[in-house]
Amino acid sequence: MGFIKEFKEFAIKGNAFDLAVGVIIGAAFGKIVTSIIDDLIMPIVAAIISKPDFSSIYFAIGKGSELIPNGSSLAKAKETAPDAAIFAYGNFITIAINFLLLAFVVFLMVKSINKLKNKQTEEPKIATSTTDILLSEIRDELKKTNATD
Repeated sequence: MGFIKEFKEFAIKGNAFDLAVGVIIGAAFGKIVTSIIDDLIMPIVAAIISKPDFSSIYFAIGKGSELIPNGSSLAKAKETAPDAAIFAYGNFITIAINFLLLAFVVFLMVKSINKLKNKQTEEPKIATSTTDILLSEIRDELKKTNATD
Protein backbone atom coordinates (compact mmCIF):
# COMPACT_ATOMS: atom_id res chain seq x y z
CA MET A 1 0.00 0.00 0.00
CA GLY A 2 2.88 2.38 0.72
CA PHE A 3 4.28 2.02 -2.80
CA ILE A 4 0.96 3.04 -4.39
CA LYS A 5 0.68 6.02 -2.06
CA GLU A 6 4.24 7.12 -2.91
CA PHE A 7 3.58 6.78 -6.61
CA LYS A 8 0.33 8.75 -6.33
CA GLU A 9 2.14 11.57 -4.52
CA PHE A 10 4.91 11.55 -7.12
CA ALA A 11 2.53 11.52 -10.09
CA ILE A 12 0.07 14.10 -8.84
CA LYS A 13 1.96 16.36 -6.46
CA GLY A 14 5.55 15.88 -7.49
CA ASN A 15 7.81 16.51 -10.41
CA ALA A 16 5.92 14.32 -12.87
CA PHE A 17 3.03 16.78 -13.03
CA ASP A 18 5.39 19.72 -13.55
CA LEU A 19 7.24 17.74 -16.20
CA ALA A 20 3.98 16.90 -18.00
CA VAL A 21 3.00 20.57 -18.06
CA GLY A 22 6.46 21.47 -19.36
CA VAL A 23 6.26 18.87 -22.14
CA ILE A 24 2.82 20.08 -23.22
CA ILE A 25 3.89 23.73 -23.23
CA GLY A 26 7.12 22.77 -25.01
CA ALA A 27 5.22 20.93 -27.74
CA ALA A 28 2.91 23.90 -28.27
CA PHE A 29 5.89 26.28 -28.28
CA GLY A 30 7.63 24.01 -30.80
CA LYS A 31 4.67 24.32 -33.15
CA ILE A 32 4.78 28.11 -32.85
CA VAL A 33 8.50 28.23 -33.59
CA THR A 34 8.11 25.79 -36.51
CA SER A 35 5.36 27.98 -37.94
CA ILE A 36 7.51 31.09 -37.56
CA ILE A 37 10.36 29.38 -39.42
CA ASP A 38 8.25 27.70 -42.14
CA ASP A 39 5.63 30.39 -42.70
CA LEU A 40 7.46 33.65 -42.01
CA ILE A 41 11.22 33.27 -42.31
CA MET A 42 11.68 30.63 -45.04
CA PRO A 43 9.60 32.60 -47.58
CA ILE A 44 11.95 35.57 -47.01
CA VAL A 45 14.95 33.27 -47.45
CA ALA A 46 13.32 31.91 -50.61
CA ALA A 47 12.88 35.44 -51.95
CA ILE A 48 16.53 36.23 -51.29
CA ILE A 49 18.25 33.06 -52.48
CA SER A 50 15.36 31.59 -54.51
CA LYS A 51 15.75 28.02 -53.21
CA PRO A 52 15.40 27.52 -49.45
CA ASP A 53 15.04 23.74 -49.77
CA PHE A 54 18.43 22.31 -50.58
CA SER A 55 17.40 18.72 -49.87
CA SER A 56 17.49 17.77 -53.55
CA ILE A 57 21.14 18.80 -53.97
CA TYR A 58 23.39 15.78 -54.29
CA PHE A 59 26.10 14.15 -56.29
CA ALA A 60 26.45 10.50 -57.17
CA ILE A 61 29.63 8.51 -57.35
CA GLY A 62 30.45 4.91 -58.10
CA LYS A 63 28.60 2.16 -59.91
CA GLY A 64 25.53 3.36 -61.80
CA SER A 65 26.07 7.08 -61.24
CA GLU A 66 26.43 7.67 -64.98
CA LEU A 67 22.82 6.48 -65.45
CA ILE A 68 21.41 9.45 -63.52
CA PRO A 69 20.26 12.22 -65.90
CA ASN A 70 21.39 15.77 -65.07
CA GLY A 71 18.81 17.70 -63.07
CA SER A 72 17.12 14.60 -61.60
CA SER A 73 15.56 14.89 -58.19
CA LEU A 74 17.15 13.02 -55.30
CA ALA A 75 14.32 10.48 -55.23
CA LYS A 76 14.58 9.92 -58.98
CA ALA A 77 18.37 9.52 -58.74
CA LYS A 78 18.02 6.89 -55.99
CA GLU A 79 15.41 5.10 -58.08
CA THR A 80 17.43 5.26 -61.32
CA ALA A 81 20.73 4.15 -59.78
CA PRO A 82 20.08 2.20 -56.58
CA ASP A 83 23.68 0.92 -56.49
CA ALA A 84 25.27 4.37 -56.79
CA ALA A 85 26.68 6.08 -53.74
CA ILE A 86 24.61 9.25 -53.52
CA PHE A 87 26.09 11.97 -51.40
CA ALA A 88 22.99 14.02 -50.49
CA TYR A 89 24.65 16.98 -48.79
CA GLY A 90 21.76 19.36 -49.56
CA ASN A 91 19.57 17.86 -46.87
CA PHE A 92 22.29 18.59 -44.31
CA ILE A 93 22.44 22.20 -45.51
CA THR A 94 18.66 22.54 -45.18
CA ILE A 95 18.68 21.10 -41.65
CA ALA A 96 21.64 23.31 -40.64
CA ILE A 97 19.90 26.45 -41.95
CA ASN A 98 16.67 25.48 -40.20
CA PHE A 99 18.59 24.94 -36.95
CA LEU A 100 20.33 28.31 -37.18
CA LEU A 101 17.05 30.09 -37.94
CA LEU A 102 15.29 28.23 -35.14
CA ALA A 103 18.06 29.04 -32.67
CA PHE A 104 17.97 32.71 -33.71
CA VAL A 105 14.18 32.95 -33.34
CA VAL A 106 14.29 31.25 -29.93
CA PHE A 107 17.10 33.62 -28.89
CA LEU A 108 15.01 36.64 -29.89
CA MET A 109 11.96 35.30 -28.08
CA VAL A 110 13.90 34.57 -24.87
CA LYS A 111 15.56 37.98 -25.07
CA SER A 112 12.14 39.66 -25.43
CA ILE A 113 10.67 37.68 -22.55
CA ASN A 114 13.66 38.53 -20.33
CA LYS A 115 13.28 42.19 -21.23
CA LEU A 116 9.60 42.07 -20.21
CA LYS A 117 10.49 40.29 -16.96
CA ASN A 118 13.13 42.90 -16.15
CA LYS A 119 10.63 45.71 -16.71
CA GLN A 120 8.18 44.06 -14.34
CA THR A 121 10.75 43.47 -11.60
CA GLU A 122 12.23 46.97 -11.67
CA GLU A 123 11.02 49.12 -8.84
CA PRO A 124 9.05 52.09 -10.02
CA LYS A 125 10.99 55.28 -9.49
CA ILE A 126 9.30 57.58 -7.05
CA ALA A 127 9.20 61.15 -8.21
CA THR A 128 10.76 63.53 -5.76
CA SER A 129 8.26 66.11 -4.60
CA THR A 130 9.08 69.80 -4.41
CA THR A 131 8.69 69.62 -0.63
CA ASP A 132 11.38 66.94 -0.42
CA ILE A 133 13.68 69.00 -2.63
CA LEU A 134 13.19 72.11 -0.48
CA LEU A 135 13.76 70.17 2.74
CA SER A 136 16.97 68.69 1.30
CA GLU A 137 18.20 72.15 0.33
CA ILE A 138 17.41 73.50 3.81
CA ARG A 139 19.23 70.55 5.41
CA ASP A 140 22.28 71.15 3.19
CA GLU A 141 22.32 74.88 4.04
CA LEU A 142 22.04 74.14 7.76
CA LYS A 143 24.99 71.74 7.47
CA LYS A 144 27.02 74.44 5.74
CA THR A 145 26.26 77.12 8.33
CA ASN A 146 26.94 74.72 11.24
CA ALA A 147 30.24 73.67 9.66
CA THR A 148 31.45 77.31 9.36
CA ASP A 149 30.57 78.23 12.94
